[in-house]
Amino acid sequence: MSKQASDVLLRLIRSLTPAEKRYFKLDASRHTIGEKNEYLRLFEAIDGMSVYDELVLKKIFKQQKARNSFAIAKNRLYDTILKSLDSFHAENSVDVQLKKLLHYAEILFKKSLYDECFKMLQRSKKLAQKHERYTTLLDVSKWKKRLIEKDGYTTTDEEGLTDLLEEDVLHLQKLSNYSEFWNLKSKLFFLLNRHGKVRDTEEVKQFKTLIDNTLLKSEDHALSYESHYLYLHIYSAYYFGIGDYHESHIWLSKQLKLIESNRDFIQQEPNKYFAVISNLIYLCTQLNKQSEIKILIEKLHNIPEMLGKKLSEDLAIKLFSTSISTKLSLHLQNGDFDSALELVPEIDNGLNKYKNKLNKVREAFFLFNVSVLYFANGDLTLSLQWMNRLLNDTALDANQEIYSFARIFDLVVHLEMGNNTLLPYALKSVQRYLDKRKRMFRFETIFLDFIRKISKATNEKEMLESYNNLHQDLLPLKDDPFERTVFEYFDFIAWVESKLQNITFADVIRQRNLVEVAKITIKATS
Repeated sequence: MSKQASDVLLRLIRSLTPAEKRYFKLDASRHTIGEKNEYLRLFEAIDGMSVYDELVLKKIFKQQKARNSFAIAKNRLYDTILKSLDSFHAENSVDVQLKKLLHYAEILFKKSLYDECFKMLQRSKKLAQKHERYTTLLDVSKWKKRLIEKDGYTTTDEEGLTDLLEEDVLHLQKLSNYSEFWNLKSKLFFLLNRHGKVRDTEEVKQFKTLIDNTLLKSEDHALSYESHYLYLHIYSAYYFGIGDYHESHIWLSKQLKLIESNRDFIQQEPNKYFAVISNLIYLCTQLNKQSEIKILIEKLHNIPEMLGKKLSEDLAIKLFSTSISTKLSLHLQNGDFDSALELVPEIDNGLNKYKNKLNKVREAFFLFNVSVLYFANGDLTLSLQWMNRLLNDTALDANQEIYSFARIFDLVVHLEMGNNTLLPYALKSVQRYLDKRKRMFRFETIFLDFIRKISKATNEKEMLESYNNLHQDLLPLKDDPFERTVFEYFDFIAWVESKLQNITFADVIRQRNLVEVAKITIKATS
């Protein structure tokens, strides 16, 4: 095993929970009488390392047989750990249970215990139907056919053969149907993840071409629960992509209702439940549905209890990213910057703890918004530090929408810091980046022109005039479906107003929220 492969073993051992480690050690010790076996010794040695060092390991095991076949020993240890994990988690996996039942059926068949084999197949069929495992249902059908063939077709009739064929055709249709829906969903999300929400009519046409697919004309075309979920998922993502948050909210709410009608689905696919709730919370913040946000946050916090088990690391990462990002977004939107600041240590700890495991766009979201937080708090140095962490991350695809807006917000921070000598060079860099990406829209054109002019301003009057012109140019964009996306990342209008009113950016946000609260109060009492 190479050094890279050795790191894979180290990462696997580090990923184990305390319960999984105890199970592995107990399982490994069962195969040894007297002294510990070499695999367990190797496991404990690697487990105690903060950084993998093969030379140290070879010194430890120089008296052992493993020293002559160290690569083989590591490979076998890796496989042994995976077998232990397979056994440890078997009861929580429907797919593992189904494979086991089919294997039991195969064993019984080969022992000529045909009645028992048939009963085992019926158990498999019932479980597979409940969880829509159509490939397993086809495997069950295969073994039933072998039973029929074994009896020389004396245990069935023509009607029974027809029923078996019809079941196979239905299962194949549902598999094909799911694959078609998945393909449509993936094409849509490829556009969203690559380019972000639509910014012109041509991009709307691209989205519309996908949504006009015949398969999406009716919910009846979704032949299974999973396909129905994807049907709703596609429409919610489509309307989100074109900036129609009201329609997206309607379709996401249908998704949530569908998921909550099937607790088994939540148990098997909690990640999707996380995603739907967190996406709904985001839309509710944009649509100012405060009462609904509280209900959704409560649902988010109840997920661990609903699952009835300790969260896996994957689920822990998702719960961290969704719950903390939701709190951060709400605090920023409401102008509660003190509460937002209290989240920063937890965010920083989570980013370090889940390094290389957290979705890169989600990580960029945290870095961007903490940078905005420190900006609002007047700490420009920390704001720039967090923004640089985002811009210097080579693992983040530079085509991502958030990266573009980070480059633009970076200009704002430098402008606030008075880095006038650096600003023209930073401006040229951003200009080249946007030209290359071919994503120059009205906002980008207006804002870069503003930076160009204000960097040349020689007195306060010229600066105020530049800010005033920018304010007039930005106001119409806030309601433009192709341009308003930028204001979801940073409230450029509030920032400009802070300059014109000679107050802090944070004060402008707080004043706006006081007005919104007053409007809601008046509406509720009228």
